Amino acid sequence: QVTLVESGGGSVQAGGSLRLSCVVSGYTYSSSCMGWFRQAPGKEREGVACAASDGRINYAESVKDRFTISKDNAKNTLYLQMNSLKSEDTAMYYCAAGRSYCSVRLCLTGGFYAYWGQGTQVTVSS
Repeated sequence: QVTLVESGGGSVQAGGSLRLSCVVSGYTYSSSCMGWFRQAPGKEREGVACAASDGRINYAESVKDRFTISKDNAKNTLYLQMNSLKSEDTAMYYCAAGRSYCSVRLCLTGGFYAYWGQGTQVTVSS
């Protein structure tokens, strides 16, 4: 059974930083993609950052140069470092893992992912 457990969310003032973690267990599709998504109230889920099957990284335009995705394979953990946070970054953040090949061009697409965590809330006050 594959499980993904996020942590690290919280409340922060605009301009602050948070680091989200996602511990993955039971996952054997190491060649697939992994990513972070978010959903704000009343809005559709959007891809934030992802690592494609070939290791290349993709970011949503709205978070480029502010967010950094990384993996620690030894700890089976996916991270999202978020700097210079803005009020519009307020959302529930989810990590996700795929089970098939996905390209960097498409790894921000939620439909490629088979496994999802329960989410961690990020609230940024201005």
